[in-house]
Amino acid sequence: MGMLETRATWLAIAIFFITVVATKISRRKSNVHPSSTPLPPVVNVLTLLPSFFNNGFWVTINDLYTRFGAVFTVNLLGPKITLLVGPEVSTHFFQGLESEISFGNFAEVTIPLFGQEVLYGVDPATRNEQVNFIVDVLEPSKMRSLVDPIFHEVETFFAKWGQDGTVDLKHELEHVLMFISCRCLLGYEIQETMLEEVYSLFHELENGLNYFSYLFPYMPTPTNCRRDKAHIRLKEIFSTTIRSRRSSGRVEDDVMQRLMNSKYKDGRSTTEAEISGIIMALIFAGKHPSSSSSIWAGAFMLSNTKFLMAAVEEQKHIISKYDNQVSYTALLEMDTLHSCIKEAIRMRTPSQMLTRKAHKKFKVHTQEGKEYHIPAGHNIVIPTALNNKLAHVYSDPHVYDPDRFGSARHEDKVGGKFSFTTFGGGRHMCPGMSFAYLQMKLIWSHLLRNFDLKLISPFPDADLSMLGQEPKGKLMVSYKRRRLPCS
Repeated sequence: MGMLETRATWLAIAIFFITVVATKISRRKSNVHPSSTPLPPVVNVLTLLPSFFNNGFWVTINDLYTRFGAVFTVNLLGPKITLLVGPEVSTHFFQGLESEISFGNFAEVTIPLFGQEVLYGVDPATRNEQVNFIVDVLEPSKMRSLVDPIFHEVETFFAKWGQDGTVDLKHELEHVLMFISCRCLLGYEIQETMLEEVYSLFHELENGLNYFSYLFPYMPTPTNCRRDKAHIRLKEIFSTTIRSRRSSGRVEDDVMQRLMNSKYKDGRSTTEAEISGIIMALIFAGKHPSSSSSIWAGAFMLSNTKFLMAAVEEQKHIISKYDNQVSYTALLEMDTLHSCIKEAIRMRTPSQMLTRKAHKKFKVHTQEGKEYHIPAGHNIVIPTALNNKLAHVYSDPHVYDPDRFGSARHEDKVGGKFSFTTFGGGRHMCPGMSFAYLQMKLIWSHLLRNFDLKLISPFPDADLSMLGQEPKGKLMVSYKRRRLPCS
């Protein structure tokens, strides 16, 4: 087994032990009353070590699913992780009240990223109000107003390309998405004077989201130290802008201003630290997953001529229908492009697993008619990467096939309410999902209309050292400038 496989295996084992460190569960036995409903089958983590070493994490989890079915528990020498595989057993995970099932300490890694003053650094009531602030600034009615600014950033960025050439598309997409996030979420003050510094600082912040930092978010490793310095500097930059606006009375039409105008139910205004933390979270959520997903979308489309040409033909039709104007309405009609992006996200999800802590016992019912009792105290995992490849939900699940999301098949809907949960679901649906799709569709609409693209590097592997399935290495693409004729 190679060095990279060995590293990936140890990282896989670390995932299981996240709970031991991150949740700080008491080893005291919980008082569960006897029940006629059986508990899930249990496997001891020590018996899995040979499989981890020889086969890797996801092969081992898939083997457990094949052996035990949709519900099984891994005993971590005390703490227990129960995995729920498939939409049939996922309802309570996504729909349960926070008093019944919550993130627990799993979200502790976000506190050094965004600060003690926001989201999982504060009490649930304050967090809910802050989430409402985020939902408000990202609601669909506000998405329409973002189309023109995003389109301008995309056009300006790719105008720098020549008539033909070769680029690392991964590098290019990461940069344009950072520019988009700054344009939409920050004021012109930062965009015009500090954009490169902000980009560099966010890069350090992103590096702080890895398996080791998830296990030990406060350990003073070099990566964590750089993350903390980046956080402090970003807070200084944002706070200076907020303070300047408030002292001068200047009002701008951007997300920062909307957050500045937000008030809690008790009438209190948002503080500089809270606004800064929320903005960091928004940029992180807007840029980090969208970057990975945009790159994978390009890799898959450029490797599948049938779907690439279908997406190009759709662009011809839509720009003709809307007189070369890419409006919000036009974007909503780009069903083929949307499916191409969504299928890339299914194949290489930026959220390999979703985690919760059960505070009260609950029952699940499997597709085969079995019923299990899940005790309070268990840590619950939805293995998104496995769920996205279930054969009873998706036909030929390991094949890139955007048509599965088309009107003729709708596999994600036919398979059940929680068949596609890369963006979460139920009470915890990602509020930035619409913004993510908006960015990615605007970028790829522009690229498909203006360039002939060809993938010249090998199809990338996924980087298993990060929490998301990010593409490894460079994605080298040759391009030749063109403009689609209207028909």
